[in-house]
Amino acid sequence: MDPHLLRTYVTVVRLASFSAAARTLGYTQSAVSQHIAALEQDLGTPLLTRRPVAPTRAGERLLDHAGPLLLRLDAARAEVLALAGAPDEGLTLAAAPTALTPRTLRALPTTGVTLRVVDRALVPEAVATGAAQLGLVDGLAAPTDPLRIPDVAPLTTRGTGEEPVCVVLPAGHPLARRAGLRLGDLADARWLDAPGAGLPLDQLRAATGGTGFRPALRYDGTDVRTLVALAAAGHGLALLPRSAATSEPDARGAEGTVAVPLTAPRVVHRTELLHAGALRGAAAAFAARLDVTRS
Repeated sequence: MDPHLLRTYVTVVRLASFSAAARTLGYTQSAVSQHIAALEQDLGTPLLTRRPVAPTRAGERLLDHAGPLLLRLDAARAEVLALAGAPDEGLTLAAAPTALTPRTLRALPTTGVTLRVVDRALVPEAVATGAAQLGLVDGLAAPTDPLRIPDVAPLTTRGTGEEPVCVVLPAGHPLARRAGLRLGDLADARWLDAPGAGLPLDQLRAATGGTGFRPALRYDGTDVRTLVALAAAGHGLALLPRSAATSEPDARGAEGTVAVPLTAPRVVHRTELLHAGALRGAAAAFAARLDVTRS
């Protein structure tokens, strides 16, 4: 199966248009049509309906495989090019917003850094394809347990830190004066669904082994301060690592909120560093500083 044809197919499906795919890929519309026809001939089945442009049942199954296949190819290309070796001129770090703890930020080099704050689900892909030399992901885990990282490419992971988590509540909330909260008791509360800025609701469900945690409002951004402001305004609760939920060093919540420690289940906010291949230059120095500050 020709990866060029496969990439054309994925683009046509994503844009639902042969002409838009041609503009995006820099081909003529005729060339895009020929690519799709050649792929369908190779597989012996129609992959797309033409009006409207949409995948057939067989096309949907191909799409399920296409993303990981193309990502693996991009990852292989990035790793080989890295071994061929352009001079190391700095550090590009892709990170989930709540993975950027104060200790992590202090470990960054003072110059030559490009920091890309993205949804945590996109961090492994950024590292695998060479868009970033390093990635920082985070999530809920039992103490010392590793995170579950999507198998997008052969990536090396190392734990960089763990800290307690807190429930962020409006200052006037009935539970704001509690010394601690059990997550299971909050399954039916109003929650903020903010997978890019806070700890995702599916992780809360997994931690309690149940259902619930239905969103009252969805926030698609990556700004933690906006998430806290939404909690302060009464739009729902949020779960954040202590360093993001509280004002240092007195552990009060951000203005208009209270951060109450989570007491059960026994989970922590864990961060992990991702990289492909051997570390060198600024990336190796940053990883070494993280190890020093963790010890």
